[in-house]
Amino acid sequence: MCIRLITPLSRSSVLCSFSRIMAIRQSSDMSKFKEALKAAQDIVILSGAGISAESGIPTFRGAGGFWRKFQASALATPGAFKTSPSLVWEFYHYRREVATKAQPNAGHKAIAKFEAKYGKMKKITVITQNVDGLHIRAGSKNLIELHGNLFKTRCTKCKEVLTNYDNPICEALAGRGAPDEKAVAEDIPEQALPHCRRYSCGGLLRPHIVWFGENLDYEVLQRAEEAISSCDMCLVVGTSSVVYPAAMFAPQAADRGAIVAEFNIEPTPATPNFHFYFPGECGKTLPLALSE
Repeated sequence: MCIRLITPLSRSSVLCSFSRIMAIRQSSDMSKFKEALKAAQDIVILSGAGISAESGIPTFRGAGGFWRKFQASALATPGAFKTSPSLVWEFYHYRREVATKAQPNAGHKAIAKFEAKYGKMKKITVITQNVDGLHIRAGSKNLIELHGNLFKTRCTKCKEVLTNYDNPICEALAGRGAPDEKAVAEDIPEQALPHCRRYSCGGLLRPHIVWFGENLDYEVLQRAEEAISSCDMCLVVGTSSVVYPAAMFAPQAADRGAIVAEFNIEPTPATPNFHFYFPGECGKTLPLALSE
């Protein structure tokens, strides 16, 4: 198929042409990507564990998927918290400490810089599956955190959600949470764990994280779906596209004609459905892709 440009095209025409061409053949052509990005007016950046892994945040899958002898995902459940809130809080105290010590990498910073520079001219939305807060620390403003945030708590009684950067979050957790599989879990009494400070409440606090077996917050999910349904370009950054519903966001955008570019260490099952694929660390590929 040959397309001849006779007269200058509008932004929408440029994006439509790119979509038709790239749906036939995937590209790693950075100059073509930048041309499409320049034409786009409504951009969604969907990030996952891969970008945070480059800052030293362990992932739930692969080598970083275990804490002590436990599969990390087995502790991120309502059942685990009900059975052993002490053990779950030890695990999350460890995760909070890791996230506190980690620093936003060049990928996080490139996204924030792009948003700061073009946010008044384009609609730019960052949707992240990560809970470490690194996008916030890098400077991203229009951010949707699908799965919550390690530095927020939710009261199991009154449901109040508050930001909390205390370290440790309670004295009983000081010095706890070592990932060594030989470490002995302390059965911390429930009354010594974090509790709501709201007058007359005093309910047990839990991490404000969407755990396995729980639904995403309706308003958060609605905001994400609205962003995906309106974007004309979507960047998939460091996500394996296997956790639903986020796994469907980029394919849905591609199906309705939006241009989708993937930035990942290696291809994923969804890669063949996208228009661009750039292999490598996000901290190396994103600064180049999002610069002028």
